Amino acid sequence: MIGITLFMLAAAIAEFWMGRHVWGTSGTAGLWSGDIWSSHNSQFLADPYSFTHITHGILFYGLLSFLLKTVPLPTRLLVAVGMESFWEVVENTNQVIERYRAATISLNYYGDSIANSMGDIIACILGFVIASRLPKRVTILGAIVLEILLVIWTRDNLALNVIMLIHPSPALRLWQLGK
Repeated sequence: MIGITLFMLAAAIAEFWMGRHVWGTSGTAGLWSGDIWSSHNSQFLADPYSFTHITHGILFYGLLSFLLKTVPLPTRLLVAVGMESFWEVVENTNQVIERYRAATISLNYYGDSIANSMGDIIACILGFVIASRLPKRVTILGAIVLEILLVIWTRDNLALNVIMLIHPSPALRLWQLGK
């Protein structure tokens, strides 16, 4: 638990040092922003993209269970939190923010608030814990259902986000924008 707290604290400090605000550019505190087009998206504690971080946790559990079979579960969780914390810092660099704005539907994305990044790390932990406790088939089905629900709800999900960051498709982007 101390290690997890230290990773999260390190990510928060790094993001603060990079100019990120605790509650986003407006300074308005909030727990949930359900509209991905809202100025509060990625600024409140949680938003629809928080569900993709649950999937991160599930994927990290699977990957680390394969790569570190003999390592105790708490240590694998700590590694997963370290990886997610690292991603949250990288995701909030100016280079990655500009890539999101240029290649994905996140046209008005200005980076996560520190609160949102901490919420995303907690969502990752939740996904990891769920994957560690549920049968493999249930966990895989749950991750697939999350992806389907997100694409229906927001026209975006983890898979589409990765595709658009790596190899943007103008046709996919137009579809995501509802055009």
